[in-house]
Amino acid sequence: MPFRVLRSTSSSSTPAPWPALLLFSALCLQGCSLLPRGQDGDSAASAAATPAIAESGTPSFAVQVNAPASVRETLERHLELQRFRHLPDLHANELQRLLGAADANARELLGTMGYFAPTITVELTETPDSKAGPRTVVVTVQPGPQTRIASADVDFTGNTGGINTAQSPEETDSQSASIRQQQRVQRNWSLQPGQPFTQSAWDSAKNDGLRQLQARRHPTARIATSRAEIDADKHEAKLSVTYEPGPPYRFGPLRVEGSERYDPDGARRLARLPTGAVYDEAELLDAQLRLASSGYYDAVFLTLDTEGTDPQTAPVVAQVREAKVQKLVFGPGFSTDSGARLSLEHIHNQLPVIGWRAVSKLSLDRETKLASTEWTDLPDNRGWRWFAGGQLQRESTGDYDVNSGRLRAGRSKSTKNIDRNYFLQYDYANSQGLDANVQSPSDTSTALSVNYGWTGRYFNSPTAPTRGHGIAVELGLGTTLRPERDPFVRTLVRWQSFIPAGRVQDAAGVGRSARVALRAEGGAVLARDGAQIPVTQLFLTGGDTTVRGYGYRSIGARTDKGQLYGGRYLAVGSVEWQRPIVYQGAMTDWESTLFVDAGAVADRLGDMDPRVGVGAGVRWRSPVGPLQADLAYGVKTKEVRLHLRLGFSF
Repeated sequence: MPFRVLRSTSSSSTPAPWPALLLFSALCLQGCSLLPRGQDGDSAASAAATPAIAESGTPSFAVQVNAPASVRETLERHLELQRFRHLPDLHANELQRLLGAADANARELLGTMGYFAPTITVELTETPDSKAGPRTVVVTVQPGPQTRIASADVDFTGNTGGINTAQSPEETDSQSASIRQQQRVQRNWSLQPGQPFTQSAWDSAKNDGLRQLQARRHPTARIATSRAEIDADKHEAKLSVTYEPGPPYRFGPLRVEGSERYDPDGARRLARLPTGAVYDEAELLDAQLRLASSGYYDAVFLTLDTEGTDPQTAPVVAQVREAKVQKLVFGPGFSTDSGARLSLEHIHNQLPVIGWRAVSKLSLDRETKLASTEWTDLPDNRGWRWFAGGQLQRESTGDYDVNSGRLRAGRSKSTKNIDRNYFLQYDYANSQGLDANVQSPSDTSTALSVNYGWTGRYFNSPTAPTRGHGIAVELGLGTTLRPERDPFVRTLVRWQSFIPAGRVQDAAGVGRSARVALRAEGGAVLARDGAQIPVTQLFLTGGDTTVRGYGYRSIGARTDKGQLYGGRYLAVGSVEWQRPIVYQGAMTDWESTLFVDAGAVADRLGDMDPRVGVGAGVRWRSPVGPLQADLAYGVKTKEVRLHLRLGFSF
């Protein structure tokens, strides 16, 4: 029962859904009109609204609602009178029946918004000269004061307020954790005394509390009782809800259903589900995502088996639809950095004899022609997996066309926040450009190196983060092989952080945080001055993901004759302010940005000459990550560039 009216002398009240709010927003960028998706303010009202009858001919009557703006739109949209306006041959007695029901219908709608003592009049007037209809039903509403919350009592079944000292230490810790979780639900309760009461807010608060319980430790939690007592004379609401948390659960073994081609034990190692750990919905979804992105499955759905099992070892059921052993994928694409792109990819999920997964690719765009293959083994019980790969590439690198090759083999491991890898790598590079000579970067060179990489990601979302930070470190020790042997050290450090910068709210109180995004990158190749380092090991920057306002990899070192090529030192920094956009009083899925980027590449630290780009842009929160459109001005080149990018990666 959603709520109960204690007493009212001027109105009757029954539960009804809260009206839907349809929000339209428009945004223009470079002459293109973008219309954000409409947002439904309340699903309950949508469910209650009966389907409209198709309009045809002259309406039988018109409906006019005289009411304050806060309630008029809801009444105009959801009064049941509206759906009967276009009924042909509507008899007078049927219309009178509809008028009689209109009062109760209006009170029902107003009750969902917290108005339980309205004054309502319904009148029928003849309007033979009106195009809207020969008759008009005028509904006049004075909603009266809105009901506000007087108290909110949130309780839990089995909550004794203490801990049983006869329990084992494990049981005591579990009970303490459950009590702390219940206290967080009480602290985070969204409806506080003094706030307006609405049916949608009441339903949302109850469900939010339930979701907090079900998301961790208590997947079988339910609402035992809930009650909203409405005093229509005092315009007060007393709320109470009691949750039944149910037993605490822990992850048991993973059980794979639908496996035919691939080893179920491989699925367990890919999922990396923490067996024995406290149930956490986020961990379950992460494991599901890892299986789905492994390439071995077209569809994956993970559920916790709570039927007739021991809550401390509840099995996790993975329902899978396996991918084909071999697959060919053709993919066109486009980026503002490298223009149109065509790619052809062949996937083999079980190579003969060794059983590894191989992904081989051909790719062609304005800057790069690439042929590559990457082979990976299934992870072992500790999460480490072997990998090997090779590629042949022709790429525009500064003022040179570089033909290069690479062979790589090693091991990698991925956990929830950290990726690690170590590998042996062979590089070959032949630069072809103007004025090639024995001592220029256009020489052929080869190198062999041992490399280690570490990446930590601590963002609140892997695809569209709004807070958190990430850091990545690469370290390589090697020696050149041609034209002569010279040892070298190569290192690269990347960092990104999102810092909250206030909260933006719309007219309905819906809010999102603004933020400052900081990004920095630095690299160095240490070797003697005359060492011929393969150009693929050197640095270039500029473009969509580095220094906006400049072309892709257009910032580098210079030869004595002014030719652009890769340098031994790299420094990049960026500051970006991101702010949600509110349009016509409603929060949208769009954000505005202002940014400053700077980057420099040189062969000597003293020669570093930063290139600066400034600009503004918009972001759209798409299901696969932010769609970014930026206009940037290169201070050095005095040119304006458009940069487009989809998704977030670190």
